[in-house]
Amino acid sequence: MKIAYSENIAPRETGFTDQELREILSRTLAPVRGKLKKLLLLPPDYTRLHSNAGRITWHIWDMLKDECEIDILPALGTHVPVTREEAAAMFGDIPYERFKVHSWRTDVEKIGVVPGEYVAEISEGMVSDPIDVEVNRLLLDPSYDLILSIGQVVPHEVVGMANRNKNIFVGCGGSSMINSSHMLGAFYGLERIMGRDHTPVRDVFDYAETHFLQQIPLEYLLTVTTAPGGHIQTHGLMIGRDRVYFEKAVALAQEKNLNLVDRPFQTCVVLLDEKEFKSTWLGNKSVYRTRMAMADGGELIVLAPGVEKFGEDPAIDALIRKYGYAGREKTIENVGKYADLRANLSAAAHMIHGSGDGRFHITYCPRHLTRQEVEGVHYGYAPYDEMVKKYDPAKLKDGWNTVDGQKIYYISNPALGLWADRKKFAK
Repeated sequence: MKIAYSENIAPRETGFTDQELREILSRTLAPVRGKLKKLLLLPPDYTRLHSNAGRITWHIWDMLKDECEIDILPALGTHVPVTREEAAAMFGDIPYERFKVHSWRTDVEKIGVVPGEYVAEISEGMVSDPIDVEVNRLLLDPSYDLILSIGQVVPHEVVGMANRNKNIFVGCGGSSMINSSHMLGAFYGLERIMGRDHTPVRDVFDYAETHFLQQIPLEYLLTVTTAPGGHIQTHGLMIGRDRVYFEKAVALAQEKNLNLVDRPFQTCVVLLDEKEFKSTWLGNKSVYRTRMAMADGGELIVLAPGVEKFGEDPAIDALIRKYGYAGREKTIENVGKYADLRANLSAAAHMIHGSGDGRFHITYCPRHLTRQEVEGVHYGYAPYDEMVKKYDPAKLKDGWNTVDGQKIYYISNPALGLWADRKKFAK
C-alpha cells in the first residue's frame, strides 16, 4: 500500500498548525483507510522530542485506532527504552502497551550483506569490510499491511542528514550495521559528512534498502522542524518512499537547520535540556554540531544538568569510561590493540566524534558526574551550578552574547541544527 505527499514550504514561517498537520495526514492516509488490518509505526524515541514525530504518531493513532491494529516500535538504535512517562509526554494518550521495545543486540535478523568492494569504492578505500544488514524482525512480519517510519531530517554526525532509511538500519537495526556504519563515518571524516545528503554511510543505507528491503510495505514520513524558544515548528512534511521526498526534506533542512557563521567561536556555550540529555552519548551533539564552527584553541562549554552517565548502553558506558574521548588517532590505535573496543565500533566512532582532537577544548559542566569521572574521559570539568551563575540560560539568547566583556556564542539546543564556519563547510 503506497502513500505520498510533499509540502516543502509550510504555509507560514512559524510552520504548520496542529490542525493543518492532521488535515495533511488525513488526506494522505485516505487511499488506505478501510484497507488496513495491521499497521506498524516507527517513530523516534524521546531523545528526538523536537522532531514533532510524537504528535504526528498520535494523530495517526487517533485516526486509525478503531479501524486496524496498530503497533509502535520506537527506533531506539542503541538508546534505552522509552519510559511510560516519556511515552505520555511525547505520544499523548496512546496506551503504553502498544509500544514495542527494539533490542539492537537480540531482536534482529540478517537480510543481506553490503559487499566490501562497494564499501571500499564509496569510502575512497578507507574501509573495505563487508557490512551485514540487520533489521528488527517485526519489519519482516508479513501481517503488517503498512509500515510507516516517522522522523526528522536534520544534520547528523554519522550519516550526514538524519532519517529516511537510517531510521531502519540504525534505529531498528542490529549491532553489526550500527557498528560498521558508525566507524565508516568516523574513518571518512565527520566534517566531510555533516549536513550533506550523499555520504558513504548514506550510500550503504541506500544500497541495503534497494537490494534487501523492497519487499516490505514501507513508507517514510519526514519532518523538518525548528524549535525557537522550545516551541516546535514544523516547516516541511514529506511522505513517501521515493528518494525524491528525502531530497526535498534535505534541501529544506539545509535552509532551516544549517547555521553558517562568518567567524569561528572562540567560546561557545551549549545547554543540554536535562529531560532530553542524560548521557554524553546523546549530549555530545553539543560537540558534533558545533565542531565545524569552533576556533582553533577555542573552548566549548557544555551545560549538562541532566547528564549522569556516558553511554546509553551499560557496556558502551564502561568502554567510554575505560578509553575516553582521546582523539581520532589514539582511538584508532586502541581499536587495533583492544578486542573489546574492536567489537563495539559504534562506541569507538562516538569517541572520535566527541573529541576536540586537540584542536579545541571541551569543558563539561554536569550536576551528576564527578570531576574524577569527567576528567577520566579526557574532558575538562566545571560544576554546573557554578557555571550557570556566569552563563545563565535565562539571560542568554541563541547566537552572539556578551558576558563580562567576552563575546560568546550560545546554543539552547544542539539537536536542532549544525553550526559551521562558512569557509569550512564550503570545502
